[in-house]
Amino acid sequence: MPIARNDHSSLQFPCGYLRCARHFKSQGGRKKHWNTSHPIFGPAPATTGVSHTATVEEQPEVLDGYFPAGHDDISAGGDNFPAGTSDPSQALNEPDIPDDLNAEFFGLGDRLYRNYHPKLNARPCNVTGQFLPDGAPPTPPPIKSPDDWAPYRNRVEFETAEFLYTRNQMSAGDINVLLDLWAATLLKYNDKPPFADHRDLYKTIDATPVGDVKWQSLKVQYTGERPETNVLPWMDQAHDVWYRDPHEVIRNMLGNPDYATEMDYRPYREYLTDGDERQWQDLMSGDWAWNQAETISEDPDTLGSTFVPVILGSDKTTVSVATGANDYYPLYVSIGNVRNNVRRAHRDAVAIIGFLAMPKTTEEHAKDPKFRKFRRQLFHSSVAKILENLRPGMTTPEVVRFGDGHYRRVIYGLGPYIADYEEQVLLACIVRNWCPRCMSHPDSLDTKSLCRRRDHTEALVEEATYGALWMEYGIVGDLVPFTNDFPRGDIHELIAPDILHQLIKGTFKDHLVKWVGQYLQHVHGTKEAERIQADIDRRIAAVASFAGLRRFPEGRGFKQWTGDDSKALMKVYLPAIEGHVPTDVVRAFRAFLEFCYLVRRNIITESTLGQIQEALDRFHHYREIFESTGVVLTFSLPRQHSCSHYVLLIRLFGAPNGLCSSITETKHIKAVKEPWRRSSRYKALGQMLVTNQRLDKLTAARIDFKTRGMLNGTCLSATLKALKRLRLDKTPDASQPNENSATVPILFNADVTIQGDNEEGEIDNGPTLVQAHVQLAKTPQRKRARTIPELSTELSIPNLYNVLRRFLFEQVHPDDQRPPSEIPLSRCPRFEGKIQVFNSASSTFYAPSDRSGIGGMRREHIRACPIWRNEAPRYDCVFVNTDASVEGMGGMDIARVMCFFSFTFNAVSHPCAVVRWFDKASDGPDQDTGMWIVTPSFDTDHSFSVGIIHIDSIYRAAHLIPIYGAQIISRDIKHHDSYDAFRAFYLNKFADHHAFEIAS
Repeated sequence: MPIARNDHSSLQFPCGYLRCARHFKSQGGRKKHWNTSHPIFGPAPATTGVSHTATVEEQPEVLDGYFPAGHDDISAGGDNFPAGTSDPSQALNEPDIPDDLNAEFFGLGDRLYRNYHPKLNARPCNVTGQFLPDGAPPTPPPIKSPDDWAPYRNRVEFETAEFLYTRNQMSAGDINVLLDLWAATLLKYNDKPPFADHRDLYKTIDATPVGDVKWQSLKVQYTGERPETNVLPWMDQAHDVWYRDPHEVIRNMLGNPDYATEMDYRPYREYLTDGDERQWQDLMSGDWAWNQAETISEDPDTLGSTFVPVILGSDKTTVSVATGANDYYPLYVSIGNVRNNVRRAHRDAVAIIGFLAMPKTTEEHAKDPKFRKFRRQLFHSSVAKILENLRPGMTTPEVVRFGDGHYRRVIYGLGPYIADYEEQVLLACIVRNWCPRCMSHPDSLDTKSLCRRRDHTEALVEEATYGALWMEYGIVGDLVPFTNDFPRGDIHELIAPDILHQLIKGTFKDHLVKWVGQYLQHVHGTKEAERIQADIDRRIAAVASFAGLRRFPEGRGFKQWTGDDSKALMKVYLPAIEGHVPTDVVRAFRAFLEFCYLVRRNIITESTLGQIQEALDRFHHYREIFESTGVVLTFSLPRQHSCSHYVLLIRLFGAPNGLCSSITETKHIKAVKEPWRRSSRYKALGQMLVTNQRLDKLTAARIDFKTRGMLNGTCLSATLKALKRLRLDKTPDASQPNENSATVPILFNADVTIQGDNEEGEIDNGPTLVQAHVQLAKTPQRKRARTIPELSTELSIPNLYNVLRRFLFEQVHPDDQRPPSEIPLSRCPRFEGKIQVFNSASSTFYAPSDRSGIGGMRREHIRACPIWRNEAPRYDCVFVNTDASVEGMGGMDIARVMCFFSFTFNAVSHPCAVVRWFDKASDGPDQDTGMWIVTPSFDTDHSFSVGIIHIDSIYRAAHLIPIYGAQIISRDIKHHDSYDAFRAFYLNKFADHHAFEIAS
């Protein structure tokens, strides 16, 4: 018997929100998208006391008066430090502010104001560099036809090419098979697929005129002294360096319309209006950009220009360990004008511009001083050659068109360099174990010393011997940094902070975690230490599940560590070792973790800098236990020493999270590893270069077509719209339908503008601030309780009905201030109707320091289900707002959600949660761990204290970790038993950066 099949439906419903290009097959799908991606945040009930402030999208554009149920109530409507100063204490003095600065309020309201640099002020000009009057509109771009898809014939061709090459990354053979299948369906219509075969597809992409920055190569070879006989093999080897012009790449970034509103055109200093407290965020908010502008503006020809810092990054990467010899050395570029959130979001604000050579030789000659010098100097010479086209623009302004349509005069300058410690040693031309930023001796790195500076280093090289430079100053005297070839370039000043390798992988994983193991072995012996380590692993494995938290089912005993593994372990390690190590070790971990979370903030204020320094001082104090017990002989470790420079680096470059090597490591995937996997593996580099170039062309083409309004809606919706227009053009009287004409599916509300200008003239002020919003899942559970008595039985809460009646009293009488327990039950409303039970809810909140969208919004799911992933029940914990007038934990309680449900009473819908309450053990965090301690709350009959709360009083999910104590925990305890097997918990403020802000 033939199965029933559905035909493809061409019906498409546009989302309707401005800037949202999603289309849907059904109104139900669109409604689910609205509720998920464009929630309408109504006011919280008065009894919840919820008062938040975060980001919400704009209201939707009304689609001809139509809205599904639930949306029908929307109304229309560094400093250059002088010799002799020390680091970092000299950074604590606020730089002088010139008298001619004008303060400008920034953002919503008057909470912030900025002082912009008065001389390098990014004045718009015309194409010849003549400044325009204030308020002059940008020069119109060259007119292009809205139907010009060249070199593609139409939108279908472009989106097919983009889908196959960028999104699906389909192989050439599979592309041919797909196109043949496609052609088979079109033969009867005498039509053809968009491309003949994969060669036709590649040829078309290669012909794309935009985004075309071609790859070039140069050959490099050793040219130094050679022995008369027995010339070493590496001296005759030639090496290829592949690169593309960073000048053109940067001009493309500056001209990208996607960055027009995510770019800082002028150096500035930002202050809170309340108390005039300064704060740092993006690179242009730091002192380094300001000081560079001061130096540049000494030349009167540069006045009115735009300063463009050139951010560089490099790091070796291995694409395949199994096959061996597959190492690559990519060089990346970005610009400091683009904000940190864009750079972290990987929206092509970081581009690959080169593959550097990696000379290799036999093990016999690998330590030859001449070979080592050649390899290191080759790096600097190659980078200098790649960047040479930028050099003229570092002193003489050039005119560049920006994404906002304006031309501006631009001055380039070498900016921060993103690199791990090994790369920093190479960059700064220093001896390993020395600091690239200061002169501290490797035997006592934390002793205050002079900052390294280019002019000081050059003077030492002139005066001192090679041996003295090496031993006394840590300088490799026969190397020249590439920065010396460029104006204002000082590599010692440009070394960027690196949270990933200095703090997470370095100090935490390689130092502190290792020291704990050494301490246990030193104090308890090998056998007992192994038993304790096994218990620590079981404690880590027993941690309850939490959104975004990586679990360690077997503890932390695995060989191949990644950065994500180290980040995940940081979140749960402290409670796991408590009880097995001395208090000072616990406090050392606490201090270091707090330091890490503070420097990772998206915005850092003066007061935050004080907290960072205080946390670092505590860490230095408590880590002494590792030395006093004989575990560690010295703390003079470069990566750990780098912590002492963070206060200075924040003042210079803004928040460190925008300059972390995790950005370049993530770029490795798209620019190196995926192109390598798509290659034939034979002479793969050439194929990787072509892949990167094609990806750039497709990205640039999408931006170009989008800017011209050619990518509104979907490909299908645009085709339907064109067919409708064609049919109306052929009909003599559009108001009189022709019975003989073929039926063409009509796009629902096809004329709604999805992107571009608002044709109704409504003002789009962007996101509205709101801190958090919680909503129930869209699908109720049909096999769960349908009435309160049934739910009472399911949850084993006999008095649930009475709890609900008191909840209803609070909803009906919001002004009654009495505690629910004091309200006579006889005065509480009765409810006998049906309920709907849900297994989860989602919380959307503003968390820019965590992984989030470009606007800083993050969504997580809160689970309350009797079976999770066919394994065990899962009932998550939450922060509950109880007093909106008190900040932080003082105005919040912790509860465990046992069930989400909703019901309607007196024509009002009530989305709710049944919760078990926790009590705070004290009025502040624990002194050792810095985390709040909570215990389950019990009623007078020793049953769990249960309540029903409106979901608007839920802030977000909370994560609890048991207080394990000194006892060895049972092997039978699993992560899903955690909340039931223990009676006291730490509120894990290290679960993520947002939780750290709430629970600190």
